[in-house]
Amino acid sequence: MSLLEVKDLAVHFGGVKAVDGVSFDVSPGEVFAIIGPNGAGKSTIFNLISRIYEPTRGTLRFDGKDITGLKAHDIARLGIARTFQNIELFDHSTVLDNLLMGRHTHRATNFIQDILFLPKVRREERAHRLRVEEVIEFLELEAYRTKMIAGLPYGVRKVVEIGRALAIGPKLILLDEPASGLSVEETQDVAFWIEDMRRDMGLTVLMVEHDMSLVNQVSDRVLAVANGKPLAMGTPSEVQADPQVQAAYLGTAVEDAA
Repeated sequence: MSLLEVKDLAVHFGGVKAVDGVSFDVSPGEVFAIIGPNGAGKSTIFNLISRIYEPTRGTLRFDGKDITGLKAHDIARLGIARTFQNIELFDHSTVLDNLLMGRHTHRATNFIQDILFLPKVRREERAHRLRVEEVIEFLELEAYRTKMIAGLPYGVRKVVEIGRALAIGPKLILLDEPASGLSVEETQDVAFWIEDMRRDMGLTVLMVEHDMSLVNQVSDRVLAVANGKPLAMGTPSEVQADPQVQAAYLGTAVEDAA
């Protein structure tokens, strides 16, 4: 059974069809990539899955459950975490505090218990801190644990954003252009982490990415989209060989590309 099922997904903003009839499924343990030119609708698909946008039509199913009508704040509790194309961190908080924010969905205490700092609260905080420390070790962020986000290099902030998503403890992680703005060495680190997420953490990865070297290295299957519509789906090599995909990237007519 598929972990994520997307069927005939569409969202229209006035007369603009940002996503129009996209369907795909992602199996447990799979690394699935969505590629396409700028403005193709890739991040919009992520915003629909994470329920930031309301679809005009289509259905979304996660782990056998219809999530099409859920609110955005319910998605993380189900086991879906995401990063953003534009980094969304708390600049004036530490790396540790930003990662701990990812544990908020697991909070099981109430306001009064928190104020009194009861034993249950202390036990929870220890458990959350332990989970976050595992993420810090996994992403090799030990040197930045107490550093403010605002003073960190761009590449480190990108890693912290991935870390916050991992701290949620998801089944499915959505990575929105994880290699954007990174050096070759940093991109290679991302590739290793994605492989480790699948192998060691048992995660399923859905990724939007422009860096085809990363896509080729880690992806099992790829969906190519353009102008909100699906063009081709298959292995990375199959999709890149598709005439419609080549035409979309090169800006030539399909007939010319054939």
